[in-house]
Amino acid sequence: MIEKDIEIIENLQHELNSNLKNGMGPFLAAIYDKNYNIIAKAQNTVVKDNCSNNHAEMNVIKEAQKKLGAYNLSEFDLSIYITSEPCIMCLGAIMWSGIKRVYFSTPSCEVERITGFDEGFKPDWKEEFKKRGIEVYSEISAELGAQVLKNYVKSGGIVYKPR
Repeated sequence: MIEKDIEIIENLQHELNSNLKNGMGPFLAAIYDKNYNIIAKAQNTVVKDNCSNNHAEMNVIKEAQKKLGAYNLSEFDLSIYITSEPCIMCLGAIMWSGIKRVYFSTPSCEVERITGFDEGFKPDWKEEFKKRGIEVYSEISAELGAQVLKNYVKSGGIVYKPR
């Protein structure tokens, strides 16, 4: 991990914090190529679109696949940057998309503590990614990410989960 990776995560957190009242969820993801060219960026749109699949990671992967014209992104040597640790659904999508590197800010335990979102059961996911050749860089500027989530809750943002 280099300074540019930290900068991308921090920029995503600042952008997300500025957009907290846009009616979307408090998560933002971006996909970059190995030369740090942005391929796609997307926010969580579950509530806005009435679709439980529309997490930031799912949205950005769909956008990158459409833009690059490929369901298997492995040939493009891509990285995904996420404002929080991926949930169980998004981990599967990342793994099967062909993305090579995952960078995230706030860990799931903090997401759950601050917001009440259910991040799902994820035993040894980092080790499983490692076995599949996917690099994981975690808790990048996690304090900033935690503050953005606190701001979301304070602003009255919707916390959705099945009951």
